[in-house]
Amino acid sequence: MTPTEHDGRCVLRLILVAAASAMVLILAIAVDTAFAQSNRSDFADGAVAADGSLRVPEGFRERYVMLGAWAVAGDVDTGGKLGLHVVYAPGDAVTAFRKTGQFPDGTVLVKELFNGKTEDLTTGKATSAADVAGYFVMVKDREGRFSGNPLWGDGWGWSFFAAGETQKTRTKDYVTDCLGCHEPARATDLIYDYAYPVLRK
Repeated sequence: MTPTEHDGRCVLRLILVAAASAMVLILAIAVDTAFAQSNRSDFADGAVAADGSLRVPEGFRERYVMLGAWAVAGDVDTGGKLGLHVVYAPGDAVTAFRKTGQFPDGTVLVKELFNGKTEDLTTGKATSAADVAGYFVMVKDREGRFSGNPLWGDGWGWSFFAAGETQKTRTKDYVTDCLGCHEPARATDLIYDYAYPVLRK
């Protein structure tokens, strides 16, 4: 073997080693990225993006349990008309709450706001849910994942969505936009759990 051939083989070996190392590094990064994305999508039923923004979870009516409903007179979200608020949560979160009295980390609560339709029926004056007025989503966060994000605090993520805008919230700051309505329920983790019969043992 001539010196030139030997040097050529050494260079080839170095190139192959470098290429193999690069492939291992790329594979490791891909695995880590996929794992991180999987973790983000698993947290809160995919209702939370990596930047902490929230969205209305798809198919919640079919996949979640209805906790209860509220009839709200003079509702701000329905232009002063009678509104109906129907609240949902995942079934496993309900099971956990019944055992511990607390919602587990990642629990998604969805409050669907309806305009009310009131009419005289044979049973008397009655109000039913008409068109959707909006959605309110809360996500339990026991780890403080999004410190400094104005949509997160007091152990929850908070967002209001207008009807037809399930991906983009109108909430700017949970303290000014959301917390006032929930403050009276601080003793029960800012949730009016007494109104939801399925949470009772």
